[in-house]
Amino acid sequence: MALFEYFPNYVWNLSVAIALESGGRIGEIVDMCAPIKAAAASGEDTGTPEFMREWVRMADKLAALAAEDEAKSRRFSAGEKLKRAALYYQVAERMQGHGHPGRAETYGKALDAFARAMDYCREPVRRVTIPYQGQELSALYVPAPGDGPAPVVVYCNGLDSTKELLWYSLLPQALAKRGIASLSVDQPGTGEAIRLHGLPATHEAERWASAWVDWLEAQPETDSARIGMTGISLGGYFAPRAVAFEPRFAAGAVWGANHNWAEVQQKRLKREGENPVPHYWSHVHWVFGATGMDDFLEKSKGMTLDGVMERIRVPFLVTHGARDRQIALGYAHQAYDGLVNARSRELKIFTEREGGVEHVGADNMSFGRDYIADWFAEQLGGHTA
Repeated sequence: MALFEYFPNYVWNLSVAIALESGGRIGEIVDMCAPIKAAAASGEDTGTPEFMREWVRMADKLAALAAEDEAKSRRFSAGEKLKRAALYYQVAERMQGHGHPGRAETYGKALDAFARAMDYCREPVRRVTIPYQGQELSALYVPAPGDGPAPVVVYCNGLDSTKELLWYSLLPQALAKRGIASLSVDQPGTGEAIRLHGLPATHEAERWASAWVDWLEAQPETDSARIGMTGISLGGYFAPRAVAFEPRFAAGAVWGANHNWAEVQQKRLKREGENPVPHYWSHVHWVFGATGMDDFLEKSKGMTLDGVMERIRVPFLVTHGARDRQIALGYAHQAYDGLVNARSRELKIFTEREGGVEHVGADNMSFGRDYIADWFAEQLGGHTA
């Protein structure tokens, strides 16, 4: 299994992989990428404005085609086009540095297109918000089918994802099929939290995770005894931290271990490992509300699970790709080894035999998605058939 490598650098290829794994169409993706292939040769940072230009152009075209469908009352067809438009807007926006011209406008287009797509396609998802530190946090809630209180999994972002990209990963849909609701959250430092409300990331993930548990417990459709937590990429730090310090979580899992992200930053200063986004240092400074490198390193020094995994008492699953180029495989073993007090623990390494070997399965997300969904079904009383 291999990552589709259209461009000569990893970061641009990762964005293409995200789009492909999230429902993008290969013909549209080639049309967006062909005009900018030469621009990628100059490195991951130079040329990102051209990337946004082409991807937004395609998304705008799809939005215009959706409007033609709407004029004929063909809302299902319009919704499918808007799904892809929203995805392409998000990928384009994600590739830009903080404050890049047009970035905020593109993010606004993404939110609008996604909301209309969900409405037109009658997708069982709703946007919810809670107050937090004088601002608000937002999430996408996907209910479990059927009546009565159901288990639910809180699903958090990595460094550069959004709640919409979590929905596109199809894990919420896989959980719903197994009788489990999900709550995909824009935690501080991600999505709406940082873009619209200026809420920076914190290593104390239990602060915002507990606020979402409070909200879930107030919902009649939630079985409060069966609330799980998972995270993707840097969520592989946030989710274990939250489960360790929030006793109301009944199970936890990570889609990509991120045991010592503070240490990873020291390695990236030495150019060890691949970055997830262009303009990397500017991006992480923005995410953590840092004024510069020293301030960022100080604010992120708590991003380690040393001494934290040992606090986890509930069942926990660690998954990782065997050829992850961003976060070394050794961190998965460190996370698993720390789970000495968990009621049960499991380590799943995705290998060449199945796929999902790249960072969070960028080469094929289906294996990680299904494995995690099955595991939660077994731990929280869902079903796998």
